[in-house]
Amino acid sequence: MKKILVVGAGLSGATVARVLAESNFSITVIDQRDHIAGNAFDSENEFGIRVHHYGPHLFHTSNLKVVQWLSKFTEWIPYHHKVKALLADGRLATLPVNRETRAMVGDENILEIFFRPYTRKMWGFEFDQLAPEIARRVPIRDDLNELYFPDDQFQALPKEGYSQMTSNILSHPNITVKLSTKFAHGIESDFLHTFNSMSIDEYFDCRHGLLPYRSIKFHHFSVPIARIFPVATVNFTHDEPFTRVTEWKNLPGHGEHAGFSSLTVEEPCDFIENKMERYYPVKDINGENSRLLAKYQTLVPPNMTFIGRCGNYAYLDMHQAISNALSIAKKFLVDKV
Repeated sequence: MKKILVVGAGLSGATVARVLAESNFSITVIDQRDHIAGNAFDSENEFGIRVHHYGPHLFHTSNLKVVQWLSKFTEWIPYHHKVKALLADGRLATLPVNRETRAMVGDENILEIFFRPYTRKMWGFEFDQLAPEIARRVPIRDDLNELYFPDDQFQALPKEGYSQMTSNILSHPNITVKLSTKFAHGIESDFLHTFNSMSIDEYFDCRHGLLPYRSIKFHHFSVPIARIFPVATVNFTHDEPFTRVTEWKNLPGHGEHAGFSSLTVEEPCDFIENKMERYYPVKDINGENSRLLAKYQTLVPPNMTFIGRCGNYAYLDMHQAISNALSIAKKFLVDKV
């Protein structure tokens, strides 16, 4: 059997591994973490509440081919995400900004309350310095819509969680998973091809310089209160470093406890301040990071393909990462088989 190395046991790596395993390739998946599912990793805590260890992962898409493929590995619980913003006076306003929110704060205050503070904390930039495609992710509306992803045809959560779904994807006799295993140069020589989800600049020892990333420090805690918020995610509008809090009970299928609720507060930072944990590629308005990425892409050897958010230095939602991985794996089969 032809041997394939996959670096990273997240959704991109698991998808590539499964497609190629079903075509009779022998797949070795390695991950430097001690768990599968990458940043989508979740588990139940001591109160029986499922917590997403790297922040809320909410599956939403209109790509029904991705839904069809994933549905082989999970059942779904329908869920339409709603987000509120906590105002200075304690009121909760709907996000994305709708007609009701506009009436609460006044059109002239929307930018200063909802966009500038959040952008400064999340990206380390002023709002005007951010690439337009990122700013457009949360539009201002003139209706009473309360849904955060109002236009996606399919919105749901894996019934048993993302970790179990990823485990099901990786469950194939042709796939071997090795956790707590960091990539080391030279191991790829034992394989026909490597699909690599590590950061592309890290692979090349940052010889052209570091690609900037934003990271997040996650503060997990439980409180002896049955429930605090009416929705799963609440954004902060203050100038403190924290951007949002997620109350996990408010996601369906994430457990119940009569006396406790579990929450996660997010504190964005530069990845250098968080043990080089890379979460969000930074797309600056001048395109400097894109030019640096292009330099690294010219160095990629023919027997290696970079995948995922860090490998492609691209802001990918889960459905986009899986769609991209499916396309990459199928193209590889056409070229190699």
